Amino acid sequence: MKRYFRELSVAGALLILLLVLALFAPAFFQPQPLRSLLTREAPTLVVACGMAFVIIIRQIDISVGSQFAVCSVCAGLLAALKWPLVLVLPASVALGALMGAFNGMLVAGLRLPSIVVTLATMVTWREALRWQRQGQFVNLPDNLQWFGLSQSGGQWTLIGAALVVLTLLAWATRHLAAGRFIYAIGSDAEAARLAGLRPQSTTFAVFVFMGALVGLAAMMNVVQSPQVDPKSGSGLELKVIAAAVVGGVAVSGGRGRLWGVFAGLLLLACISPALTHFHVEAYWEKAIQGAIILLAVVADGVRSRKQIR
Repeated sequence: MKRYFRELSVAGALLILLLVLALFAPAFFQPQPLRSLLTREAPTLVVACGMAFVIIIRQIDISVGSQFAVCSVCAGLLAALKWPLVLVLPASVALGALMGAFNGMLVAGLRLPSIVVTLATMVTWREALRWQRQGQFVNLPDNLQWFGLSQSGGQWTLIGAALVVLTLLAWATRHLAAGRFIYAIGSDAEAARLAGLRPQSTTFAVFVFMGALVGLAAMMNVVQSPQVDPKSGSGLELKVIAAAVVGGVAVSGGRGRLWGVFAGLLLLACISPALTHFHVEAYWEKAIQGAIILLAVVADGVRSRKQIR
């Protein structure tokens, strides 16, 4: 039970918030708004899973928002050229993986600090997109929205796809050697190397996988609207990092579970509609989210110090 304290704490906080909403703001649980909330957060959940792996291996990627925007616009342009969805989707994933590979090559290959590398690529991708598009939206063909399904059908498809990704990756971390390698390297890279693992190669693979998930999430975002905003993805990096940290992923690496990330994301996502139902000013949202993140980081630091002692 002690091993799952952080994850259970987040789940408990989420449950308390939902109970309070059920008692004092039952309108929160109306099917359509609740489904819309889950649909909006589905792409974020996919990116948050990748960010959890990056943090577990003791790295960071703050360029995911810019990657998300680039993949979204490129996917939209391909769709506007009448490319079928079965080609647009893998193209978006491949583009994201390519940008992730660029980050991984600099971080793992040249051993540069990931915070510096991804800060540089964040600005580079975003400014290149701004120069190329000049703020112009990409108009999409009608049959792309919601995969050509009804709105409710498309929403359930996106929610289901995000949960499938979460489930598969959670299973992989427990039952596949590659998943265990990430934890081993994040806990102690030198010990992992002496045990026969290859920290640099694994780090590179994690960044590539992070980019591929961003490409998938971008496509999940594109189908929700008739247009693609070149500014999409702004602030995404902070949101997914916050979800991972609040959900129990240790900022020092080597520890964290994806189900905790899921609970952390839901907790943060529910704050804004909860404040709306309680008629609280919107500016309190960031303050409350910041307080939750700070508490999570402090709890992680206290736990790390106790383990050292």
